[in-house]
Amino acid sequence: MGSYIPSTREERQKMLEAIGLTSLDQLYDVVPEQVRVKSLDLPEGMSQMEVLQKGTAMAEKNRVFRSVFRGAGAYRHFIPPIVKTVTSKEEFLTAYTPYQAEISQGVLQSIFEYQTQMCELTGMDVSNASVYDGAVAAAEAVFMCQERKRSTVVVSGAADPQTITVIKTYCESRDVPVVVVPAKDYATDVQAMKEALTGETAAVYIQSPNYYGVMEDVEPVVADAHAAGAKVIMGVNPISLGLLKTPGEYGVDIAVGEGQPLGMPLSFGGPYLGFMTCKQAMMRKLPGRIVGETKDAQGRRCYVLTLQAREQHIRREKASSNICSNQALCAMTASVYLAAMGPGGLRQAAESSAAHAHYLADELAKLPGFSLRLGDKPFFHEFVTDCPIKPEALCAALEERGILGGLPVDGGILWCCTELNSRSDIDHLIAVLGEVCGK
Repeated sequence: MGSYIPSTREERQKMLEAIGLTSLDQLYDVVPEQVRVKSLDLPEGMSQMEVLQKGTAMAEKNRVFRSVFRGAGAYRHFIPPIVKTVTSKEEFLTAYTPYQAEISQGVLQSIFEYQTQMCELTGMDVSNASVYDGAVAAAEAVFMCQERKRSTVVVSGAADPQTITVIKTYCESRDVPVVVVPAKDYATDVQAMKEALTGETAAVYIQSPNYYGVMEDVEPVVADAHAAGAKVIMGVNPISLGLLKTPGEYGVDIAVGEGQPLGMPLSFGGPYLGFMTCKQAMMRKLPGRIVGETKDAQGRRCYVLTLQAREQHIRREKASSNICSNQALCAMTASVYLAAMGPGGLRQAAESSAAHAHYLADELAKLPGFSLRLGDKPFFHEFVTDCPIKPEALCAALEERGILGGLPVDGGILWCCTELNSRSDIDHLIAVLGEVCGK
C-alpha cells in the first residue's frame, strides 16, 4: 500500500490526535448518515507488480501499425530522440501551472522561448502559453473577435469537422451565431464566404491546408473579411509552415492550430497542444497568459507573467476567457522539437511529406477507381480519392495486412503521407490495393 498512500497508519493517527479526534469517521460527523457512502464496489487492491502486469496485458490489446496513411488532424512524424531526452529530465516535471510565477523562472523561460518560436513559425507578433488543443484554440480565437455590435462568426465548411463542432459548442453557450459555409469541391467557397459577411460578422475562420489537404486561396477571404470590418482567424498545420506562406504573410489577425505534429506522438489521442498567435493589436484579448522578459532589481534578466486574461487574475467582466491552463509539458516538447529541427529540418520534413503525398497520389491514379477528387487544386500532404469498393471494407482489408489506410470520407478516402512514409512503403500499399481491389 506504500506505493499508493503516502502516509502510514501511525502518521494518520498522529494527525487525528493533533486535532482532537480518534478516527477518520469523526471527520464526517457533520455529514448526515443517510448520504454517507459505506462502501465502493471496487476490486481488491493489487501489488505494484500485479498492476504493472495487468496494465501491460491491457496495452498489448492495442494495435500499432508500422505503415500509416491516415492523418485528418493527427499526424505521425519523425521525432528526434533528443526531444524525449530533454523533456524527460526530472527538473521539468514541475507543477502544472506556476501560481508563484516569479519563483518558477525555469518554467517561465521555457514558456517564453515557446512563445518566441511560435511567433517566428506563424509570422505573428504575440503568442500565449498555449491551450488544450487546436480545436479549443480556434474556438477561443472566435471570442477574441467579439465586439458589442459584432458577434457572428463565419466558418469555412472545408475546415476540420471537429474544430467546427467545438466552435459551435463554445458559441452556443454565449448565443453567438455561427454560419458554416459549405465547402465547394473540397475547398472554401470564397464567393459564398463573401456573401455570408454582414455588418454583424465579428470573425471569419478558414483553415489552410484544409481538412482535405487543399492549400486554400486565403488572400481574397482576408481581403473580403477586412473590408467588411471582420477579423480573420486562420487554422494552420505547423509542419506546413516550414514550406508555405505564414499566416502573418497573409495578413490574418489570429493564427491557431494543433501543435501535435511538433514532437508529440499520436498517443491514442492526447495530450496534444493548441497554439495561438495574433497581431499586437489583439494582444490584450489573447486568452491564458503571456510570459515576458524583464530585469530584476540587480539588472539581471528574468521572466514574469506579463498578461493574464482569465477571471482568476483580473475582474470577471474584463476577462476574455475562462481557459484554465496551458499545456506546459506539451509546449516544452514543441519548443525542443523546433530547436532540434531548426528551420532547415522543418522545411525538409514539410517537403518530404508533400513529395511523398504527391507520389502516392500519382501512383493511386494509375489504379482503376482511385481518381483524385481534388482536381487541379494544390494540396500539401493529404488528398481525397474515389474508391472502387466501400471505403470501410478497403480499410479493413488493409488493416488485415498490417496497413492503416486513409480515412473514409464522403464515400471516398482521405489519404495522408509524412516523411515517415518511405517510397517502399507506398509501393507496397499500391501493390496491396491492386490485390484487394482486383478480387
